[in-house]
Amino acid sequence: MNPPHSRPPAPATPTISTTAEARKLAQDLMDAMSALLGVIERETELVRAGKIREAMVFESKKAELSRHYVGVVSRLKANHLYLAKTSPDLLATLRRHHDTFRAMLQVNLTVLATAHAVSESIVRGVNAEAQRRNIPTTYGATGRRVNPGAQHLRPLAVSRSL
Repeated sequence: MNPPHSRPPAPATPTISTTAEARKLAQDLMDAMSALLGVIERETELVRAGKIREAMVFESKKAELSRHYVGVVSRLKANHLYLAKTSPDLLATLRRHHDTFRAMLQVNLTVLATAHAVSESIVRGVNAEAQRRNIPTTYGATGRRVNPGAQHLRPLAVSRSL
């Protein structure tokens, strides 16, 4: 019996042994990157346009394509030595395409991080304004403003549904 937190062993990665299999693996990787880039580019466009709800629709498709991409990359890593010996030009082409892929991912991550920072700034600003209105203005014996204690602060409730 397996302990409750252990994972089943990963399936063995098939080893390639022909040039045709190497080309098929390379094509699988190219297809995985292209499909994932298509979704990511569309998501980036929507987030830039402020259409977050529409961009969220791509979340499950992006996760599915990412899992497929990781699987293909794992197969490629397992067969890297064979590819380096038999098809170094193919490996070089894959590296160039992967560099482009990473650059596009970086653009997407930058856009998402910017959207996150902007939304966080808005929420913090709303919270600060709400807290400012809830806190009484009091002055101490010296005539200086006294910051009231935490008992005057109220939590901010945010609905996450868009």
